[in-house]
Order: sequence, then C-alpha cells, then structure tokens
Amino acid sequence: MFQGVSFFVQVCYTKRRVKGDGGFAMKNEIKEILEAVQKGSMSVQDALLKIKAKPFADIGYAKVDLHRKVRQGTAEVIYGAGKTPEQIIGILDVMKQHGQTTVLITRMAEEISAALSAVYELEYHKEAKVGIVGKIPVPDGIGDVLIVTGGTSDIPVAEEAALTAQVLGSQVVRLYDVGVAGLHRTLAHLDEIMRASVVIAIAGMEGALASVVGGLTDCPVIAVPTSVGYGASFHGLAALLSMLNSCASGVSVVNIDNGFGAGYLANRINHMEVKQ
Repeated sequence: MFQGVSFFVQVCYTKRRVKGDGGFAMKNEIKEILEAVQKGSMSVQDALLKIKAKPFADIGYAKVDLHRKVRQGTAEVIYGAGKTPEQIIGILDVMKQHGQTTVLITRMAEEISAALSAVYELEYHKEAKVGIVGKIPVPDGIGDVLIVTGGTSDIPVAEEAALTAQVLGSQVVRLYDVGVAGLHRTLAHLDEIMRASVVIAIAGMEGALASVVGGLTDCPVIAVPTSVGYGASFHGLAALLSMLNSCASGVSVVNIDNGFGAGYLANRINHMEVKQ
C-alpha cells in the first residue's frame, strides 16, 4: 500500500524551483503532508485525517477558513474594521487552536488593539492600523518587494502594504517621498528600483508615479492610488483613473488606499515558482 501512496506522491508533488537559489518556496500544508508521507515520518492514515479536517470553523458570527493556506498558500487574514474586540479575539482563538502561528489584522482601530493586547501578545502599528499576533517569519521570497511612495502623506497606505508583505514572508525595502514633483529623488534610487522583484508604487494627486516607475524597471509594478489630494482628486479617483490609463506596460492597479491588497499580491508574485 505504501508503494502506491509513494507513487501518488511522486505524481502529485511536482518540483517547483524558485528563481535564483534553486530551493523550494511557499510549501503549503498539502505539500508538507505529502512530503511527510514520502519520507515515512507520517502514516497514510494520519495524512488522510489531516487532509479531511473540516475546512472551516463556524463560531456563529464568523466562519473561519481553515483551508485558506491549503488552497492559496497563505492563511486567512482578519479584516478588523467593523468587528468588536470580542469577535476578533474569538477568531484569533480558532486560528491559534488550528496551528496558525502568525495572524495579520488589518484596519484595526487603536482602541480595539488595547483590548486585544490584554489577551494576546499584539504588535500594533498605529499608522497602518495593522495588528500582528505572532512573529514575522524569515523572508523566503525570490527577492525584494520595493514600496515606493509619492509623498509622506501616502505612508499609512504604504505601511499597510509593507507589513502585509512582511508577515506573508517577503523582504521589504521602503522608499518614501520620491514623487514626480521632484523627479531627481526617484532617479537617485535607480539601483533599488531596478533590483526589485516587484514594486508597489503608491501615490495620490494625479498618480503619475506608477507610470514613471513602470518605465524604469523590468519587474511587475502594482499601483496603489491613495485618497491624498485636493478637491479635484475626488478622494483618489483621479489617481485611480490615471494609473489605469498608464502608458507603461506591466503596471497593474488595486483599489484606492488598498495597501493590503497590494502587499498580498506583491508577496504572491515574489513567491512565484517555475512550473516544470
């Protein structure tokens, strides 16, 4: 029977090597289970039990997705806005009980962070409104995720993106206040821009930074419009439309002020595997 399972493992577990170091990246739980069976450190029965485990936990006000990491390579993240401290703590309890060592909480108010700190060891970042329970992992991506902002006012969104990418396992380099109003500031950092694995360009006003950066690098650029600017910027809509109409190839756009979405996508790109 074990030989049959071993053959199944060989078929299902195709080696995917990371660009650069030739190692393996973003092993999700199914891969780890199959590897354990292959090595003989886990029985077939135990592997089946782990795979068949209930995919979510229903706690009434939330259905906590326990198989998110299996499907997507990244465990569930808590969106803190609109949730009470008790609800967030309840969700955290379930995640911790099922082995999630690090939990990211986004858009969380400072007063809620105080309540959580009484129960969990919480690292709260006020500017980004991000809470982290557990340790930030050692980076294991292909290269650097470069976060570039047009101005200092864009930093809260940038920090949400940066912390998201870090919690998910990427090395992050920050490059703030290098907008096109002083293009020499951008050009002074060409080495960092051209060396990055993926760039997140964050800007309000007219949002021109994404096009400028997109024309300087050969890696994917994720543009984040922010709600920074005067009346005609329409709370980020002007920057959004400008970025969507970028003439630089390789620029994609997320929603206004969506630092989390940009950081999440950047991390995924930074962990892309070559399928052989």
